[in-house]
Amino acid sequence: MVETPQYNSTILHPNFFMLTGIPGLGGAQAWLTMVFGPMYLLALMGNGALLAVVQIDSTLHQPMFLFLAILAATDLGLATSIAPGLLAVLWFGPRPVPYAACLVQMFFVHALTAVESGVLLAMACDRAVAVGRPLHYSTVVTKARVGYAALALILKAVAIVVPFPLLVARFEHFHAKTIHHAYCAHMAVVELVVGNTRVNNLYGLALSLAVSGVDILGITGSYGLIAHTVLRLPTREARAKAFGTCSSHICVILAFYVPGLFSYLTHRFGHHTVPKPVHILFSNIYLLLPPALNPLIYGARTKQIRDRLLEMFTFKKSQF
Repeated sequence: MVETPQYNSTILHPNFFMLTGIPGLGGAQAWLTMVFGPMYLLALMGNGALLAVVQIDSTLHQPMFLFLAILAATDLGLATSIAPGLLAVLWFGPRPVPYAACLVQMFFVHALTAVESGVLLAMACDRAVAVGRPLHYSTVVTKARVGYAALALILKAVAIVVPFPLLVARFEHFHAKTIHHAYCAHMAVVELVVGNTRVNNLYGLALSLAVSGVDILGITGSYGLIAHTVLRLPTREARAKAFGTCSSHICVILAFYVPGLFSYLTHRFGHHTVPKPVHILFSNIYLLLPPALNPLIYGARTKQIRDRLLEMFTFKKSQF
């Protein structure tokens, strides 16, 4: 008689996972809704307003603002992919998520993060051309090329992120149903897998290096060219004006990559020294802070958008 393997302490294809939020905080999690709730509201209102302004004002149908609209749409999707579930877990406590829905969320979170990183690189290249070759800018950067770039970023993100849920779906047994996280992050689910997860770990590491690493190098190279061009300008006023055109984008880059690098490094190398609640907290801040800040940064520092928003609000106020 052939013996079949026994899985006394494992679960065969769970119908759902249980998200616990941020472990170790207990009832104090509810207070975090006072932080993440306004961040999500800012993301919705700010990015929605930016998209509306670019859509309505035909003078903003230029490559720079089209890139900004793509960034705003990505931010809306990224924030919405985790914020409703996060707020529900923090306020009501652990909640079940269907197995398939967990894999779908995993895909969208990682894909939209990859798209955002790519958009920031594209915007850095746009600024490099605007500063380095201003006379040729209108012929080098066109609306059609912005559309092709957006399509390429989406296709790239889909192609490289689809393996994440597929690599998880191939496993049949899990140690438990409980995910000690606020959303279905790839590595948080992999920790529950029974089996050899070496491929998952290696692919996650390779993807992080290939996407964020390459994008950061490209952004650094673009700003190296910008700095080289600006420092050769004859007057201080010209240099300040040239740098001013890039200031908003630099702030957005820092808001996206600084929390992201901290979250990545603590997960990969600091899991023995950095408490898990701190890592999970920063991973959520990393996904919600940029969508909340980006509209404020561009709204405050970009004159065309600021003026158009003021006109819209002044017009609406005058109607009452």
